[in-house]
Amino acid sequence: MGQKDIISKQIFKRILVDVATTIFKLDLTSVELIETEQQRIEDRRADLCARVKDSANQAFILHIEIQNQNQSDMPDRMLRYLSDLRITHPGEDVVQYLLYIGKAALAMPDNIHTTQLQYRYNVIDMHTMDYHFFINQNSPDAIVMAVLCDIKDRDSKAVIHEILTKLKALTQNDSKRLRECLGMLEILSSNRNINLDIQQEFEMLQIEIEKLPSFLIGEKKGMEKGMEKGMERGIAAGERKKAILIAKQLMDMKIEREKIAQATGLELGELDALDQH
Repeated sequence: MGQKDIISKQIFKRILVDVATTIFKLDLTSVELIETEQQRIEDRRADLCARVKDSANQAFILHIEIQNQNQSDMPDRMLRYLSDLRITHPGEDVVQYLLYIGKAALAMPDNIHTTQLQYRYNVIDMHTMDYHFFINQNSPDAIVMAVLCDIKDRDSKAVIHEILTKLKALTQNDSKRLRECLGMLEILSSNRNINLDIQQEFEMLQIEIEKLPSFLIGEKKGMEKGMEKGMERGIAAGERKKAILIAKQLMDMKIEREKIAQATGLELGELDALDQH
């Protein structure tokens, strides 16, 4: 699972109700997230599942799959998720949405039509969403998602400045939250041909640039070069402080421990110890 996938799923989980209400046009009155570990099939699990109830008092399971790339087998995967959900939650209706956030134009089918099977699910392309909906929200996560939407005829740089301005205003008393949002913005903006000049764009916000993903990637490359010079495992003493800084930031972003260990050279036990402090 790539960094974009992790970040986007984390964001959508936090703004699930807003997405369901505005993008999917579902008038929900209650939402209960469902663990998807039991839906694992061949090391796959559904991205977001929730037991919801709408204004008409109709209850159903809402399944949202977030896709960053076009994959021709997506209908078959969605059907497997549906079958697994029906087996795990017998008697409950399931409504499925595929939310596409990828860089390339959407080119995936939304159905399976054979002599034996007629199956279809809902597909929403973030390219077609008006960015104004997200930029006008009071949620930092929603504002970050504006970078994936249709910005109409506006200059992309002007839109980025608008996003940054709103993020700064909403997180003015929480520098850690602001850094997290900027990291998400940097990662997701690469899906839309928007090349952020980190120093230029963030300098006015006085953010600790060394804690953003672009810096982390640079540090990771530096450590990899050091490892190539004879280190089979672990990191040199001079790099340990930087590795711990990177690890803490990635842990804040809910990145999987195994991936953090690979990126930093730290042992899993060391990561557990950091989490306890």
